[in-house]
Amino acid sequence: MISSVREDAFVEAAAPPLCLAVRKARMHDIRPILDLINGYAAKGVMLPRTEFEMSEAIRDFTVITEGDRLLGCGALHFYSPTFGEIRSLAVDERAKTKGVGRRLVEALVDEAQAYKLDAVFAFTYVVGFFSKVHFQEVERGMLPLKAWKDCLRCPKFQACDEVAVLRVLRRQSWPETAPQVWRASAGPDDQLIQLPTPVGLSSIPPK
Repeated sequence: MISSVREDAFVEAAAPPLCLAVRKARMHDIRPILDLINGYAAKGVMLPRTEFEMSEAIRDFTVITEGDRLLGCGALHFYSPTFGEIRSLAVDERAKTKGVGRRLVEALVDEAQAYKLDAVFAFTYVVGFFSKVHFQEVERGMLPLKAWKDCLRCPKFQACDEVAVLRVLRRQSWPETAPQVWRASAGPDDQLIQLPTPVGLSSIPPK
């Protein structure tokens, strides 16, 4: 339950466009981000976050606002110099169907490309949406346990119904770097469990 985003967050209705601003989160965004995430956590959709956790992770976050109102948040979390995760996606209930979810994912992918990551992955209930933005459903291979630290707190950990999706950003270097990603991000005390492994990279458009 890393993400609250479900299908209705990506259905864009024919309505007057909002005046949306996309930017990196700032410290004063911590409270509205917590309100958004913990509102979903109260419904059992996301894991709750604390002010301390958000203070540590705030530099990972991008937000979308309309004026002073925060409409959505998402984070890009790094696991190695070439690999990251898109996570903590949440869209205000009042802003669904307004394109906020798509704008968030696009901004986080742009950030990953700016950092020259070779690939990003996510766990999602909306595979159809992610496929439209060039993510691909993947099998699970080997991943350091640290990437699952939030999953370990989730009551669904033993029966997770989220799907792993992957977007290769630098296809020319991914085949060479992919095998090292798992080893490079694993420490001496890390256990290894299942992780996304690309299937049919030829169907992913080159970047």
